Amino acid sequence: STHLFFVAVATSIIFSFLLLNSGGSTHAIMPPDAKLPADLVCKDRPASKSNATPSPQHPTGPEPKWHILKILNYAAATSFTASVLYFASDYSRFLSDSASLLKFITGWSAFLVFFFGFFGISFVDADGLLAHEEEEVRIRQQQMQRQMQPAKSHHSHNSGPTKSKLHLPASSAPVCCDPTSMKTPAASKAPTNVKELPDEEIANLVHAGKIKDHTLEKLLDCDRAVAVRRLAFDAKLSTLNRGGALADLPSGPSLDYSRVHGANCEIVVGYVPLPVGMVGPLTLNEETVYIPMATTEGCLVASTNRGCKAITAGSGAISTITRDGITRAPCLRMKSAKEAAHLKIWCEQKDNFALMKEAFESTTNYGKLLSAAPTVAGRNVYVRLQCFSGDAMGMNMVSKGSLAVIDLLKSIFPTLELVALSGNMCTDKKAAAVNWIEGRGKSVVVEAIIPLAVVRSTLKTDVKTIVHVNTQKNLIGSAMAGSGGG
Repeated sequence: STHLFFVAVATSIIFSFLLLNSGGSTHAIMPPDAKLPADLVCKDRPASKSNATPSPQHPTGPEPKWHILKILNYAAATSFTASVLYFASDYSRFLSDSASLLKFITGWSAFLVFFFGFFGISFVDADGLLAHEEEEVRIRQQQMQRQMQPAKSHHSHNSGPTKSKLHLPASSAPVCCDPTSMKTPAASKAPTNVKELPDEEIANLVHAGKIKDHTLEKLLDCDRAVAVRRLAFDAKLSTLNRGGALADLPSGPSLDYSRVHGANCEIVVGYVPLPVGMVGPLTLNEETVYIPMATTEGCLVASTNRGCKAITAGSGAISTITRDGITRAPCLRMKSAKEAAHLKIWCEQKDNFALMKEAFESTTNYGKLLSAAPTVAGRNVYVRLQCFSGDAMGMNMVSKGSLAVIDLLKSIFPTLELVALSGNMCTDKKAAAVNWIEGRGKSVVVEAIIPLAVVRSTLKTDVKTIVHVNTQKNLIGSAMAGSGGG
């Protein structure tokens, strides 16, 4: 039996040597200097060193069959384990027989040589070598596919649109709070007789950067400024293969651009017309009102009109404004939390609020400061200023007044730092619990009683169904979605 083990070890070593040096892998990588067959090279594509991708370096010899070596390792390990168990079964006899012991030692030494030489390679590195080999095959196949692409793809690539250039950032831009940004450009850059030039020539000056596009209203009348700006931007868009993109955007004289300039929009190139539908009659506070509604949503005006009909057919609606005030909450940062607390206490005192109110209202003829509610978060203080703005939405009004209040606070607290004019506790254009609880803008309560007959004839339903849907949808559904607005 010891002879059989010795023969098995010798055979394993010889077989492994042959495997490592035999030819063989069907996935062998072509050497870097090898050339593709002539029928695989696209004749229509000229060779170019700049486009060539270097082939992965790999030995030119045959690849070993690692998966067979891995199986052989398992067989060698099994044989070694069996020989040890066989020796242990009658170790006293083998120890007394020097010839048998020598054979066991020689066999086990050969096993160790095999293990150190091949076992670690297969179990530790075989998978990595296989993955590396597959990656090299994939890269080589991609190279071959690129070289085998038909000539028509090359021609279609050349005939496609030229890649557009990236435009540089604007040299300047209008800043609403900085009147100097709207001043007329220096005379050295723009002609003094701009009004006498044709629109196309002025547009070329804008395109060349000699006239800033946001200053055209200062040089020309507002209507002509829009026309020139459209020509200038069309020239810019043409470099991006998008010339004529503004052709369908209305810009005619139906809009008074002099009312838009400095109030509603900057760098104007036109306007977007919206359909306006009429809703009504609606009985509201014992008066008949009609409501113009601008929308592009189909059926919105029709469904609103049906609701107005149902309300008017009953007793009409009664509305009451319970709160009216737009808000702005600057983020102020103090040197310490103690100073932040002192600022909060100062703002909450009645006499000090009178000083803040006076500073605020010095900036507007219509706005009235109603309250100032400070909130402390560490060294930060968010002073939520509430302002009555009349019929206006009033954000510019309250922002300008807030700056005056901050100047007042800085004179009293020299270490005060303005982090942001809006600290997000206003809260503007976002759903926020503070708006729901404290209100923002106009808070209104509306009441209407609709008779059962009107519910059935106009709304085509019944009261029980409305209550059921409202509970399942607006109560449970909104709660599941985390919606705060119903």
